[in-house]
Amino acid sequence: MRAIAPLPLPVLRAMGWLLGYLVYLIARQRRRVARINLRLCFPELNERQRRVLARRNCVRFTQAFLDRGWLWHADPAVVRRRLQLTGAIEDLTRPGPVLIFAPHFYGMDAGGSAIMMYVPRAGSTLYAPQRNPALDAWLLAGRTRFGDIKPIARSEGPKAVVRALREGRMLYLLPDMDLGQRDSVFVPFFGTDAATVPSLSRFARLGHARVVPVVTRMTRDGYEAHVHPAWTDYPSDDTVADTARMNRELEGYIRAMPDQYYWVHKRFKTRPDGEAGFYGGVRT
Repeated sequence: MRAIAPLPLPVLRAMGWLLGYLVYLIARQRRRVARINLRLCFPELNERQRRVLARRNCVRFTQAFLDRGWLWHADPAVVRRRLQLTGAIEDLTRPGPVLIFAPHFYGMDAGGSAIMMYVPRAGSTLYAPQRNPALDAWLLAGRTRFGDIKPIARSEGPKAVVRALREGRMLYLLPDMDLGQRDSVFVPFFGTDAATVPSLSRFARLGHARVVPVVTRMTRDGYEAHVHPAWTDYPSDDTVADTARMNRELEGYIRAMPDQYYWVHKRFKTRPDGEAGFYGGVRT
């Protein structure tokens, strides 16, 4: 990854395009997961359209992976030229605790870097330690490269998160994954109940924080992290309703760029008691 960091961006994106097609062909299990997710979420598309979208999604996945070479190892001036921060940036800078809702688009790491490069404020993020120590160290170093950012291991619990918010740190939170039935609620996601952690609502309430969505799009020149206006009337007194709202808002962001969302994740893996699974024998 360090070796490819100096390459021109068009060359890297072409490499990602070729590798993405290869991955689509050989990663049968992940390809099947993506196509099942797309069938559940976009029933209005026909089989051919979903197949094309799954292939484009795999290309985006590999392009974003290779982009971490320059994002985490290129000269900071190069990174700055390739990252844009647009939208309601003032909602990140004005006083008060800030909880950033950052959905799992493939540009999520670029979005975090863009915020820390352009917003003069300390940050924090939750992370799950990797089994491979070298990979864990690389990910942590990359994600904390710019600005004053404090990584918080999930094992540290909610107190560490609330403490970071009360210290004035922005919290970059990615709660849109299936982490199992424990501590999750079932709320609709594209019309299908999905186990969803209600951490966005709970942390916002505990930290008295405003929720600011940031959606990062891969562009021809790099990435654009777009800051949406802070949500009003959030959180409410109903955690389940808040979590359902999060998914509804997320659906709108996804429809704007469905090829860049993390469809290779088994988003509907956990099912309510007695309900059959969607993925069959596909391993985690």
